Amino acid sequence: MAKRLSRDAEAADLPAEEISGTGAAAEAVAEVGQDAKDGLWTKFKKTDFARNFKRNWTYLLFLIPAVVVTFIFAYIPIYGLLIAFQDYMPGDSILHGYWIGFQNFEEFFGNYVFWNLMGNTFLLCILGFIIGFPLPIIVALMLNSTKNKKLSKVLQTLFNGPHFISLVVLVGMLYLFFGRYGLVNNIIESVGGERYSFFLESGAFRPMYILSSNWQDFGWSSIVYLAALSGVDTAQHEAATIDGASRFQRVLHVDFPAIAPIVSVMLIMSIGGLMGVGYEKVLLMQTDGNLETSEIIATYVYKQGIKNLRQGYATAVGLFNSVINLVLLVIANTCSRKFSENSLF
Repeated sequence: MAKRLSRDAEAADLPAEEISGTGAAAEAVAEVGQDAKDGLWTKFKKTDFARNFKRNWTYLLFLIPAVVVTFIFAYIPIYGLLIAFQDYMPGDSILHGYWIGFQNFEEFFGNYVFWNLMGNTFLLCILGFIIGFPLPIIVALMLNSTKNKKLSKVLQTLFNGPHFISLVVLVGMLYLFFGRYGLVNNIIESVGGERYSFFLESGAFRPMYILSSNWQDFGWSSIVYLAALSGVDTAQHEAATIDGASRFQRVLHVDFPAIAPIVSVMLIMSIGGLMGVGYEKVLLMQTDGNLETSEIIATYVYKQGIKNLRQGYATAVGLFNSVINLVLLVIANTCSRKFSENSLF
């Protein structure tokens, strides 16, 4: 080290002592920097994040495939939202398209179908939510309080069965029952009534859609509540029975508080997707006769984007609908966090 410093001093025409002092200062600075790094690393290891990661790293390892798939198929395609601000046509470059700003949104807001679409979508979703959200909770509480467990399992199997019926088959069943020459109309005619065109009348669309959707999904949706109820301590029921509580009182004061956190989370998620009704089933049930009530935002986006090849305009409409869902999710989560201890974020 001294020989190298002397050579450096001779090359720079500087005294060796000065060079030696400079080298010592540099070494001191390096040591201070290393100490700072060691201090930061020591502090990081003491954080809750580091301790949790060290304790659960094997579980987190299993999440990597899900995270990768979600990132590839859910986050990377987000850049496609750029076409909502372009006059995009199939084959155009997304990053180098013809930018038109908010013209697609202005066209949609000024379109005469805007309020009709908003009203149809909101009514279809809110009515389905009012009926469909509490129904699985009631079913789960009833199945859990049934004394005959064999009967409870049979009923649960029957309730879950419709979930595995495809939408095409389900709508086909609706046509067989409620079509012009379906079973219901045959019964009506046999008792002296007139046949009713359920699929051609706008007033019949919402009841058929909502009731059939809830029939298909209420059993499957009750599974998460049944799973939560399985963790209720039987000692609480025994204590309540000794105190003279009826079965209904035990359900109200023992079972329901046990699933209250799950209910809060599911409520937030349901409100967050309130306006996110899909187009598939609506499109299968849609006819020229019920178009007044069956045309919703999802079917409008499908027709504009696929049939009319207006992908930019359709993306703008879909983005607007997604923003509404996001706002509803934030409002629901904020209210839940304010009035209870449960929230998503």
